[in-house]
Amino acid sequence: MIVTTHTARFDSLELDCGRALEPVDIAYQTYGELNREKSNAILILHAFSGDAHAAGISEQTGKPGWWDNMIGAGKAFDTNRYFMISSNVLGGCSGTTGPSSIDPRSGHPYGSKFPPVSIRDIVRLQKKLTDSMGIEKLLAVAGGSMGGMQALEWAVSYPQSVAAAMPIATTHRHSAQQIAFNEVGRQAIVADPDFHRGDYYDAKHPERGLAVARMIGHITYMSDDSMREKFGRRRLKLADEDSMFEVESYLRYRGGQFVSRFDANSYIVITRAMDTFDLNAGGGPLEARFDGSGTRFLVLSFTSDWLYPSYQSQEIVRALRSRNLDVAYVELESNYGHDAFLVEAGEQTALIKGFLEKTFQRL
Repeated sequence: MIVTTHTARFDSLELDCGRALEPVDIAYQTYGELNREKSNAILILHAFSGDAHAAGISEQTGKPGWWDNMIGAGKAFDTNRYFMISSNVLGGCSGTTGPSSIDPRSGHPYGSKFPPVSIRDIVRLQKKLTDSMGIEKLLAVAGGSMGGMQALEWAVSYPQSVAAAMPIATTHRHSAQQIAFNEVGRQAIVADPDFHRGDYYDAKHPERGLAVARMIGHITYMSDDSMREKFGRRRLKLADEDSMFEVESYLRYRGGQFVSRFDANSYIVITRAMDTFDLNAGGGPLEARFDGSGTRFLVLSFTSDWLYPSYQSQEIVRALRSRNLDVAYVELESNYGHDAFLVEAGEQTALIKGFLEKTFQRL
């Protein structure tokens, strides 16, 4: 399946910070066919470093999407039955308005002048997109990690527009440890001499800092078991030095690969949005945010995920159950750490297929 990325433009988007983006673009892809009633649409929500290309083979790059093992004919998100939409988040660097986009007021990239955005802002732009497609109610919203945060925000901001939500390997707010890892990554970027306070687009980009930030992040995505199995203490023989641990080589490769496709300012903006996300920022009990909701929930977590540990998913589940909402929760066995939601397709597929089938039948 060859897929193309499309772009929708809207005149303006009001942000939580009090500023507005005028105009604002959102890049997206679709998979499957929207039915006549427009009742089979599912919004796929990507994690921090993802983009709109969730499935199929990109017409631009020739590469498969980041959740290609889950989206397609006969897969968890079955394109024979459902219509999937996947968009790049606000503040990103893959077609949606972000710091590297041209500011129409100056004719130059926004850079340091790009406003802070929130998860709620990201969802608000997604709602504009689905509204423009004439979709009044989504069958489901689904995503892992930061995608799970967006799914939760959809459920509380637009409960009448979402039949079901699938937050996977996520949290309703970051812990101190999660904020700390993001801050170390941001400081690695800011400390790069090429950062120039975020206005580097006409010169060399802060590639070293961004690569280090990605290396730090990638460590948190894996588990001790998966790193031991994948690398152990094996060494590589190199021409210009005695040897290097395989894990060192892998992290350097990942860092270099990331630099070629991501923007340092987007790294800062998006991680800030994740850190400031708090489903209960208004105070009062978390469960009160779900009062009056008719949304069904499927919450998934993974045993070896120490970045978004299961207790955080369980906090969400307890809040939902306290309001007698329709919620299913499963903690899946996996050695892959936080990356499990991207690679463990088998059990996720069975759970998601059944959940979507029941949701669709109840419409």
